[in-house]
Amino acid sequence: MRETSDEPDRLPIAPHPRETLALIGHAAQERAFLDALRGGRMHHAWLLGGPEGIGKATFAYRAARFMLAAGDPSERATRSDSLAMPENDPATRRVMARSHPDLHLLRRSLKPDGKSYTSNIPVDAARRVIDRFGASAAEGGWRICIVDSAEDMDRPTANALLKLLEEPPPRALFLIVAHAPGRLLPTIRSRCRLLSFEPLPAEQVLEAGSIALERMETPFDASALLRASHLAEGSVRRALTYVDPETLALVEAVRARLDALPQIDLAALLALAEDVAGKAGERDFAVMIETVQGWLSDHLHAHAAAGPARLAPLAEVWEKLERSAREVETYNLDRRPLVMSMFHDLSAAVSRSRAA
Repeated sequence: MRETSDEPDRLPIAPHPRETLALIGHAAQERAFLDALRGGRMHHAWLLGGPEGIGKATFAYRAARFMLAAGDPSERATRSDSLAMPENDPATRRVMARSHPDLHLLRRSLKPDGKSYTSNIPVDAARRVIDRFGASAAEGGWRICIVDSAEDMDRPTANALLKLLEEPPPRALFLIVAHAPGRLLPTIRSRCRLLSFEPLPAEQVLEAGSIALERMETPFDASALLRASHLAEGSVRRALTYVDPETLALVEAVRARLDALPQIDLAALLALAEDVAGKAGERDFAVMIETVQGWLSDHLHAHAAAGPARLAPLAEVWEKLERSAREVETYNLDRRPLVMSMFHDLSAAVSRSRAA
């Protein structure tokens, strides 16, 4: 496996989005960006919204490379049908090396102890970007700021960014990655053009996952990646997490228990609860909660037209699950009781939903 850097916005077994040259899917989003360039309607701030792990950050760096390459990007757009740039292009190389002076990044940063990352994007980082955007572009062209992700901004950081969005300097471009755009400050949303991204079909998840693993020179089981792609709900990041054999087995076991609802296999449920208990089970617990949330999301979307009486029980369990999972993490509680109560609540909710 290729050596990689430890960064807060990358998956250890995959290339960082700035190193990912292929964009699988999202052709309509590329066309919208190129059309804005061709027509002289380039908005200064784009809100890239959609579920986590589907390619929004990859799109942001792809757009940045296109804008920062030598020459006029508007003219380049007139003869391009995508934002792809060659790997040997000087701007591409510098973006990949984190050395381009006109590309700025807002993300969580390394703590002073050097062992972990901040839980939010520090407001000082936003202020440094403000200072840099107050000066001339180092190379006389565009200045670009990628925010990855908007959910990591607390109120002071968001307000600092808002000042730039309200009065952007010429040829400034903000690409804001948002997994839940509706939670962003309305004042920020109103100053951005929303570009919505959808989960990828399983075959595109498989293609993107294969490209990532091959680029990392990581041996992988093609059949496991295929299974993971169908369980990943359109997220390449999730598929790459699930491709680990133990993680994939856990996801499949959780899905089996969910698909059997309202029936509960008590012995199998107790085994799942034990799997996520203790210090060693932290990661598996997070995977389990993510799997349950994905299953709930699928059901809520699939029955969106069924009316509130059928949807309400599942929506209530979703809210309770999010609250309980936060409490378990915050107070370091035993996870086993939550697993047991979660599945019993889900069983009751499925029964109520079907009876409605």
